[in-house]
Amino acid sequence: MRRRAAALLCALVLVCQAVVWPAKAADEICFIAVNSEVLPLSDATMPFWVNGYLYIPASIFTGTVRKELGINYIRTSQNLPILSSSGRALLFDLEKGTVSDDEGISYSPAAIQRGGEVFVPVTLVALFFGISYYQQKVPRGRLVQIYNDKAGLTGKSFADAAIYPMEVRYSEYLRSKETDEQTPETVPDEPQTPEETEETEGKNVYLCMLASDGGTVEALLDELDRKGDKAAFFCTEEFLTQEGGLLRRMMATGQAVGLAVDASDPERSVTEQLLAANELLYQATCTKSRLAVLENEKSQARQQAEEAGFCCLEADLDRSSYELKSSSGADSLLRRVTARRGSVTVWLGDGVDAVGLRAFLTAAEEADDPCLAITETT
Repeated sequence: MRRRAAALLCALVLVCQAVVWPAKAADEICFIAVNSEVLPLSDATMPFWVNGYLYIPASIFTGTVRKELGINYIRTSQNLPILSSSGRALLFDLEKGTVSDDEGISYSPAAIQRGGEVFVPVTLVALFFGISYYQQKVPRGRLVQIYNDKAGLTGKSFADAAIYPMEVRYSEYLRSKETDEQTPETVPDEPQTPEETEETEGKNVYLCMLASDGGTVEALLDELDRKGDKAAFFCTEEFLTQEGGLLRRMMATGQAVGLAVDASDPERSVTEQLLAANELLYQATCTKSRLAVLENEKSQARQQAEEAGFCCLEADLDRSSYELKSSSGADSLLRRVTARRGSVTVWLGDGVDAVGLRAFLTAAEEADDPCLAITETT
């Protein structure tokens, strides 16, 4: 019976090879995601295709991935790596170029070793251990999602929502390559006094805005991208529901995304609203946020949110009653920012448009005050 099942599995592997995998460029970037997590990229572990089969690094089946999928990578012998799960195992004999299970039944295709890294065919692994996978073209190359019943979004829905995590991994990948190629400088920097450091760097400005209207937010993002600056957008539930594309753009360009809820809502508690908003954010981006702003805030509501693990905005300057929609508004804000010592967090609410933001970003640049995205620890 086991041999008949093995024969059927091998046949399925051949079918998947014939149907699923088109020809790929040899240098194509291939992301691997396990359930909802996009894994780091590296040249040493980059998946590749051979004879129509996609090969992935066996070493991913360790740590968090092992816990997620229940598949364990073992390499007690240099030439006999093993994948095992729930009493079943695939033994890849690198020397003989064969693969068999724990009962000696043979399968194909075999593993491939490159630069000390063992790669295994994803189709065989998925079919043998009863997990699923999906692949599709994405802006940077290809995405392969390996998943089980613990996954939230899968397939195209996951690929659409994972644009930002893929951009993050791709940026990390490029930075690591640049670091490898650069020769470190041996000449030490001249020492600076604290006064010189503070004067050279200026003060950090953290602009925080309410995201409620898609058209307005898109124009604000255009200005931030044009200047290379960052800000934080606290999104209403309606915005989270309707503007998935803008949410993914925020994530991909390094803007901070927070949640905006109404503390005076008589029907739902602040915690219920925040949790619902986070689910909407996750559906759009595969990420969640702990940043929150409470409109019509009450002390009890803030306490509830913080007990639920959220970081409520504490602005140094509340400018929500003063519009930032002109150069005069920008000058006024910059004077207030300059008058304060150290970094400044500014709450603008929804009283900002592209004209005012452009004027402020230009003035802040001239004053050597970088505009950054607030974080949970800022």
